[in-house]
Amino acid sequence: MVAHRSRLARVDAFLAVASKREVRRYADRPIPPEIERRILEAGRVAGSSKNRQPWRFVVLADRETVERAAEAVWAADNVLGAALVVAVVVRGKGPVSFDCGRAAQNMMLAAWNEGVGSCPNGVADAAAMRDVLGLDDEDHFAIVLSFGYPAGDVRPDARSPEQWIARADRRPLEELVERR
Repeated sequence: MVAHRSRLARVDAFLAVASKREVRRYADRPIPPEIERRILEAGRVAGSSKNRQPWRFVVLADRETVERAAEAVWAADNVLGAALVVAVVVRGKGPVSFDCGRAAQNMMLAAWNEGVGSCPNGVADAAAMRDVLGLDDEDHFAIVLSFGYPAGDVRPDARSPEQWIARADRRPLEELVERR
C-alpha cells in the first residue's frame, strides 16, 4: 500500500502556536506596509459562521487616536509602544465573539510568522473606546490588538514545540481533556 502524501507544503503551524507569547514591549521600529497588509489579510480570511465576516478592522493610525485608545485599555503601555494598533469592531448582534476571536488569532499568528509580536488588550473604559472608534449603537468592539517588533530577542525556532509547551504556564493537558 502506498502512503498518502499531501500536496501541500508543510508549515510548522504547531511551532507558531506553541511558541507564541504575548509581547508587551516593542522596539521603536515601524512595521512595513506589506507585513501590515499580511496581518490584516490573515484576519480577513478567518472563517466565520455562514461566511458573514461580521467584523471590520479599525487601524488606529493617528498618534492622538492611539493615545486616546491607550487611556481606555487596561495596560496603556501595550498600545502606546505599538507600531500598529487594530481594533476589531463588530456590527449587529448574534454569536460573533468566536468568529472575531478567530480573526484576531489569525492576525496575531500571521504577525508572529513575520517576527512581529502582539498582545490583545482588554478595554477598561468601554464608553471612551466607543468614542475613540466613532462607533454607533449598532457597533461594538471585540478586542484591541497591539503589534510591534519585540524589544527583546525572540526566537521561536530556538526550541521545539514540546520545549515551548513545557515552559508555558498552562494547566496540564490531562486536566483539560475529558473523554466519554
